Amino acid sequence: MDAGVPRTGYAPVNGLELYYEIHGSGEPLVLVHGGVVGIAMWGPNLPALAESRQVIAVELQGHGRTRDVDRPLSYEALADDVAALLDHLGLARADVMGLSLGGGVALQFAIRHPDRLRRLVLVSAVFSHDGWYPEVQASFPQLGPDAAAPLWQSPLAQQFPHVDWDRLFTKIGALQSADYDWSAGVAGITAPTLLVFADADAIRPEHIVEFYRLLGGGRRDAGLDGSGRSVNRLAVLPGRTHYAMSAAPELAATVAPFLDAPSL
Repeated sequence: MDAGVPRTGYAPVNGLELYYEIHGSGEPLVLVHGGVVGIAMWGPNLPALAESRQVIAVELQGHGRTRDVDRPLSYEALADDVAALLDHLGLARADVMGLSLGGGVALQFAIRHPDRLRRLVLVSAVFSHDGWYPEVQASFPQLGPDAAAPLWQSPLAQQFPHVDWDRLFTKIGALQSADYDWSAGVAGITAPTLLVFADADAIRPEHIVEFYRLLGGGRRDAGLDGSGRSVNRLAVLPGRTHYAMSAAPELAATVAPFLDAPSL
């Protein structure tokens, strides 16, 4: 097979036919996209990451080529879908990287399936609903048919003609509007974790700091030899917003060294 042509398939998991693509070879890395767009949102970062590992890019329930089913979107169920995909592929564990909505899925994967996780990368994600700026929180209940209207006339509608954009936006709005606080679960994560945010993210800076502190970071001076440093990492990409993170080429350049480090 051409190295540039991914292997694609549909995994029968939890009542879904979950679409996935496999790019490259090496240590497996599952990529979990943010809301609405699907795999395409990763832009140049997917091939960059696939240069040194086996990237398994998934499209979540109702997104892209994965058809919706009569089930609300929940972070817990979507995380279980990812775990079932690993079973389908015969993988005992993998690195998992998620962005925004997909970051919530990846975080729940870490909490619910810790034995399946090698390393975790969370990009522009929160551990509680109040991590978003108030104006972002206020926008979530507005997601519905009116917000979806432009998508019906977009190139995405031609690429994915079976997607019901009204239904998808309504389900995402319900998911994102729900209150939650996973701080206890975050504090229990043992897999090495990298947090990545934009310097103009949709997430409050105070929440970013607290997220890192929950993981054991930012609690003391690392010392001249770095021995006091947490195994977990925090990165802030300059000149980026929440909505430009997935296609920012420096994202892969930030993530790859963390995933490739022989030990943390």
